[in-house]
Amino acid sequence: MTVAIDRATGKRSGDRGPRSGLGRRLKHSYQKHWYAYAMIAPVAVVLGVLVLYPLAYGLYLTLTDATSLNTARTIGVNEIEATYKFIGFDNYADILWGETSYDRFWSHFIWTIVWTALCVALHYSIGLGLALLLNQKLRGRTFYRLILILPWAVPTFVTVFGWRFMLADSGIINSALETLHLPSPAWLEDTFWQRFAAIMVNTWCGVPFMMVSLLGGLQSIDSSLYEAAEMDGASRWQQFRYVTLPGLRSVSSTVVLLGVIWTFNQFAIIFLLFGNTAPDAQILVTWAYQLGFGQQPRDFAQSAAYGILLLGILIVFTSFYRRWLNRDEQQLAI
Repeated sequence: MTVAIDRATGKRSGDRGPRSGLGRRLKHSYQKHWYAYAMIAPVAVVLGVLVLYPLAYGLYLTLTDATSLNTARTIGVNEIEATYKFIGFDNYADILWGETSYDRFWSHFIWTIVWTALCVALHYSIGLGLALLLNQKLRGRTFYRLILILPWAVPTFVTVFGWRFMLADSGIINSALETLHLPSPAWLEDTFWQRFAAIMVNTWCGVPFMMVSLLGGLQSIDSSLYEAAEMDGASRWQQFRYVTLPGLRSVSSTVVLLGVIWTFNQFAIIFLLFGNTAPDAQILVTWAYQLGFGQQPRDFAQSAAYGILLLGILIVFTSFYRRWLNRDEQQLAI
């Protein structure tokens, strides 16, 4: 192999020049891509104001003992200065290992995990079943799709209030059960039935998204794969296991991840369905709201600490979930 050498400089043709400094690289990037920077600047500003600043301020509050009694406030013409103090990680220690940590955190954490797992499992299984049905050649298939997408199209608060009326003691559900001489559960009072009702309402609201997403994935699977499997004598179950599920892998991994994040942070359904009347049915996000805005004095520091813990839990889960998916994909490639 020959290497050309510049006689004037003594440098070989394959040698790279010294790497330019960070400032010069940024300047060159701005000169080359200034239009792209100009286009994303408004979005970056909005994200900074609406996301990054509240997140940073909330993280700061978790390191203090801020409540509604010691924060800066105005009463009439009197302006009261903030008197809260920096206490480090005491809020996290109190939440995780304090004397009442089980009642205030771990019981809600366990229920949140159960709530998320059951809801996402129901969303996916029912959504996949409906998607498989709608992927068949049925008469009136467009009408069925329209009807099944309605629970997702209707605003959440309208759906939840409708379910709240139906689940009331004198609602249509208990009236129908009494007509059939069946026991009428206390849907909005008893802890077990409160949790059951919350899962039922969230399943009603979340299934259409899964159905539409999985239906799109089903329609992207090459039909020749099913024809080849049928020619090889594969049964319907074998076609579903070895053709449909692998074909839905990328779509399934995405919608399950989104479903876990949305369900884990599902504030509207729990809050609108029960308000502050169901302490044992509160998930972590609604419990954090209760601490920060639903009691007196309002504990801003503890509420913010719950928010940071929620963010950390989701980041850890997402990291392990994506790593697990990548590992499986590598094994399949081998």
